[in-house]
Amino acid sequence: QVQLVESGGGLVQPGGSLRLSCAASGSISSMYIMGWYHQGLGKQRELVATITSGGGTNYLDYVKGRFTISRDNAKNTVDLQMNRLKPEDTAVYYCNARLLRLRTDELIYNYWGQGTQVTVSS
Repeated sequence: QVQLVESGGGLVQPGGSLRLSCAASGSISSMYIMGWYHQGLGKQRELVATITSGGGTNYLDYVKGRFTISRDNAKNTVDLQMNRLKPEDTAVYYCNARLLRLRTDELIYNYWGQGTQVTVSS
């Protein structure tokens, strides 16, 4: 099993920045797709950003140009740099690790962190 622990959340003013970090208790294979999701109050959990083993990234349109996802397989970490934060970014942010079956795209493993609160407010 893999355990993911997020850190770096907190209260920040609009326009500010935060860097979220996710550390795995066990080793994360380079084959895993790593990602960040968020869930605002009363809303569904939503993809924010993902990064593949090859370094390909995918972002929620709303955060493009503001957020950057990165991974370090040697350190078993994935980070999310969040800049120019908006009140609408307020949510619990979750780290995710997924392993998909080739061709069928069937989910084999899906791990979630406990979440870290990000609050953007004046």
